[in-house]
Amino acid sequence: MILGLTIILVLVLILPFLLKKVEEELEIFLFIMGLVSVSITYQWSWHLVKESLLEPVKITVAVFLAGLLFKLIQNPLHKNLNIVVKKLGLKLFVFLLIVVLGMLSSIITAIISALILVEMINFLKLDKKTEIKIVVLTCFSIGLGAALTPIGEPLSTIAIAKLKDKPYNADFFFLTKTLGVYITSAIIILGIIGTKIIKKSKKSEHGLKENKLENFKDIFIRTLKVYLFVMALILLGTGFKPIIDMYLSKVPFHILYWINIISAVLDNATLTAAEIGPSLSLTQIKFALLGLIISGGILIPGNIPNIISANKLKIKSKEWAKIGIPVGLSLMIVYFILLILI
Repeated sequence: MILGLTIILVLVLILPFLLKKVEEELEIFLFIMGLVSVSITYQWSWHLVKESLLEPVKITVAVFLAGLLFKLIQNPLHKNLNIVVKKLGLKLFVFLLIVVLGMLSSIITAIISALILVEMINFLKLDKKTEIKIVVLTCFSIGLGAALTPIGEPLSTIAIAKLKDKPYNADFFFLTKTLGVYITSAIIILGIIGTKIIKKSKKSEHGLKENKLENFKDIFIRTLKVYLFVMALILLGTGFKPIIDMYLSKVPFHILYWINIISAVLDNATLTAAEIGPSLSLTQIKFALLGLIISGGILIPGNIPNIISANKLKIKSKEWAKIGIPVGLSLMIVYFILLILI
């Protein structure tokens, strides 16, 4: 059983990074791996079937409704951006873009925040290097902020689902109460970094450009993918429960924090499904989740907003890594120290 789960974990960690087809069909791949993991550990039950069918509904409905709303306001938003930027100034606008999208992502979802970001970047028309930096910083912020509520992104949805029973009885605001101070301060730091970048920027007609506009078919397909994605992660989390109980619950929290840097090459919700469980202490949960959330912004595959923004704006992996690696590692070090001290 342990050997089988180890093989599945290796496949889940490596194949999306190595094979483009797996990355493109990540939801189906993870769903299959989830089915296999539950099967080889003999954990099928009606309760699991019910949970895997119903638990993804909240975030799926939020994604669908937010997608429809964004489609309706897309044109007015674009028309009024010029007025907003002129009144605020580019420097303040970028600061607010990073901070506001980060904080709002817990309500409007990380996916919709990423779509808004793409629209904003289309409008700004700065030089390409500056725009890439803004995109990466904002995606870090979105990934952080979306973790505050269970409708923000799959990571928080899965975390709440795994901790909803005793001893934590996690409710809608559990992650806000547990991680809010760390996440909010990190988002503000990212906004400040963004203002420093703007000082060196210049207007250009050769910046990033969205390669495809949203339509209703895109919204519907994305909604179905999100549902399947969250369902797959619930199955994976259940399948990996034996490893969590036997090994991860005994891992020192400071080591768990750095182990989770692997979420830079895999969506961090997958690792949340594999790691988080009621047998972990609150300290372990804090270190584990912050390690996952922060490092999820380092590379494109690490988080949903990264994947959406990079795909729509045609940002290459190397271009992302140039800013993602130093920013991510710096935040990891800073918050590791803070977690130890507080």
